[in-house]
Amino acid sequence: MQLRDQFAVREQGYFSPSEDEAARRLLISYWMARTALFDVVLSYRDAEELPPALRPTRFLIGYSAALLLVDAARFLRENYHDQPVIRAKLNEPEPHFGIPPESYDTVQRSLTSPVHVWHLYHAVRYHEEQAGELHALAVDPLLAPLIDVVDRLGPRLQVSVSEFAKARIRVRTRQLSNAVRRGLIDRALYGLQKVACLMVTERFTRLGHQPALPQAVAEELRSVLRPGDVIVNRKEFALTNYFLPGYWPHAAFYLGQPAELERLGLRDHHELKPRWGRMLELDRHEPGRVLEAMRDGVWLRSLRTPFRADAIAVVRPMLSPEDVAQAIGRGMLHEGKAYDFDFDFTRSDRLVCAEVVYRSYQGIGGMQFSLTRRAGRLTLAAEDLLRMSLTRTGFEPLAVYSPRHADRLLHGGEGGKVLAESLHD
Repeated sequence: MQLRDQFAVREQGYFSPSEDEAARRLLISYWMARTALFDVVLSYRDAEELPPALRPTRFLIGYSAALLLVDAARFLRENYHDQPVIRAKLNEPEPHFGIPPESYDTVQRSLTSPVHVWHLYHAVRYHEEQAGELHALAVDPLLAPLIDVVDRLGPRLQVSVSEFAKARIRVRTRQLSNAVRRGLIDRALYGLQKVACLMVTERFTRLGHQPALPQAVAEELRSVLRPGDVIVNRKEFALTNYFLPGYWPHAAFYLGQPAELERLGLRDHHELKPRWGRMLELDRHEPGRVLEAMRDGVWLRSLRTPFRADAIAVVRPMLSPEDVAQAIGRGMLHEGKAYDFDFDFTRSDRLVCAEVVYRSYQGIGGMQFSLTRRAGRLTLAAEDLLRMSLTRTGFEPLAVYSPRHADRLLHGGEGGKVLAESLHD
């Protein structure tokens, strides 16, 4: 009941990053348990070579596992089927843990599958015929809990033909509806958005333009950056500037250098440890690392990537090092995910640039972000992060280089004035 009782998704219409993280943990736990139970059911169902004396025990193990699967599937349907936001979240994939897309719908189809119903019908019949022999197995302390599961959950299989038919029709109707909406319309629209974005990415109105910071500015920035900083940049003459809001269109999450991450105690963090070798190998000439969402997805990158810009701003979180370390660890959970060409902040299986910052920091140390509805979507633009820094809402300005406004890197208050001016351009 955690999804329904603890989360405010019904009121706000989406999962906050902390709620999303908790929901993903629940989904992962459920999916792993479901997979294990399915393995038990299949292995004992097919174990025909067992001697007859062991078949009641085999049946009891497989039947109790099947009852747990049915009970969990019905629990999901009874509690969340009328909650479209929760249902959509349960349908999001989690590739790191092998959870496929549409997992909630898959579970509901499995629940009403005629093949599964047929097997369960025969299992119920066998249990009724052999109830005495099966209950005698309760003298074994290892099997007694299974008898309890059968007695407690057995009524969950008592579904009339008409109830099953209605449920089957509802599932099939939703399946067909989703196939039309997600399989045809949504995918077509998303595909068009992706093609349009890819067509303008890294395209410039000035032929041959190569965005780059002056070497002195880049070196000065390297000397002041700290793990957890947020880098916001602009490439002049980029076609994407015409499609993204504001003067500053792009953001990257600065992780720091490997030595700094070790000092923060992140070397053995469960999200960084498997990526540590790849982090070291990224760029031997540039130790700075960022987590950045670009058209190829959310990936660890060298600091050279956000430095490939004509203007740059850095804001710093007003948090303790411990909070920053927590944000970096949470952010790394999203490394490897796809880029979201639909700019939809309500889903976490694909992300845009500012969303990496949002999902890393939201709720940590009391930091709160306000999402703004743009083109019908709840979003957070890179410039929203800069506005937060000007009002000292979670961030503060650190440094700004904007040749349109000044010919050098500006710090602190001076940089804040330039940021405020640039936001009106």
